[in-house]
Amino acid sequence: MEPQTTHLLYLHGFRSSPRSTKARAVADRVAQRHPNLHWWCPQLPPSPKDAIDMVMKGIADWPRKSMAVVGSSLGGFYATYVAGMTRCRAVLLNPAVYPARDLTLYIGDQSAWHDPAEHFYFRPEYIHELRAMEVGSLTRPERVFAVIAKGDEVLDWHEMSARYADSRVKLIEGGDHALSDFKKSHLDDVMAFINPVP
Repeated sequence: MEPQTTHLLYLHGFRSSPRSTKARAVADRVAQRHPNLHWWCPQLPPSPKDAIDMVMKGIADWPRKSMAVVGSSLGGFYATYVAGMTRCRAVLLNPAVYPARDLTLYIGDQSAWHDPAEHFYFRPEYIHELRAMEVGSLTRPERVFAVIAKGDEVLDWHEMSARYADSRVKLIEGGDHALSDFKKSHLDDVMAFINPVP
């Protein structure tokens, strides 16, 4: 029997933030129904190495058996790394599978999704940092739940499904990259898989 989750980490996607619709939906659910759940949703820096260093430092003393991570898009790639290192439960929302390949198109000046006035520079060396974080097959695939939309306009659902074929996959007909119906159609499944303390 899996222990209930006591610590929950949420990792947002590329150009995103803790203000994303999905991050806020999970945060609201935690606040309303799970006041004893330790919740952390950090603003991730543009450098993948800096982002994962910050995350691993932040969860260093978290209990591995009762922690979980949720990651969206690039955050799903990061969450896969975290799950690979800790063997914790992970929920991946349209996870990036080959960001080192896909993000080469985004080298240069980028604006933040939730505040276009905020800019950051995506450097060429970040591609090498992403490559260094590819973890290969997961040792505990049964502890991973992937929510994948066939209608994702950014990432290829075939690649996502193949990457997490040994895990539980919720494959959605249609949908979009942002999982616009997340709160209504998927949040309950995500929380059921995480099984947080009240």
